[in-house]
Amino acid sequence: MCAVEYYSYEEYCQWEGNWELIKGVPLAMSPAPMITHQAIAYEIAFELKSSSRQCKQCMVFGEADWKVNDDTVVKPDVVLTCNETNDTYMTKAPEIIVEVISKSTAKRDEQTKFKLYQEEGVKYYIIVYPKDLKAKVYKLENGRYLKVADFLTESYTFEESSCKASVDFGAVFERFRK
Repeated sequence: MCAVEYYSYEEYCQWEGNWELIKGVPLAMSPAPMITHQAIAYEIAFELKSSSRQCKQCMVFGEADWKVNDDTVVKPDVVLTCNETNDTYMTKAPEIIVEVISKSTAKRDEQTKFKLYQEEGVKYYIIVYPKDLKAKVYKLENGRYLKVADFLTESYTFEESSCKASVDFGAVFERFRK
């Protein structure tokens, strides 16, 4: 019989390296993402920040802890969060989360985090596929994510977010097209 160990946020804070904690289970994160992964995340963050610049209650950043509860802490690639008052980690559901898929995180991003973000009320979830230069945008409606569309070169405005941010996916992927 195999026993599964359960960890808390307090224990998570003591770990070295880059981890996430989902429902008490520690998940090691890969070494630093590939350059393309990081560049795409940066481009999306830039688009979100530029389009929401006038909105003073919202912030855009990446790789920060979101402490969902005492046994779940995740580090989304990019977030747009509003009215956050904690300076150490996010305490409330971001309005927009972006995860850039890598081979080692695909299942976690497409299944585990998809379900977690949906349950926690994240209004928009964007899953980016850097090899395909494609983004899938999901919108929370009646407690469930519905796919808005796949985006290759189109723009999308997040009407349900507090700051009505937008992303021009054509601009995001432009430099990576051959």
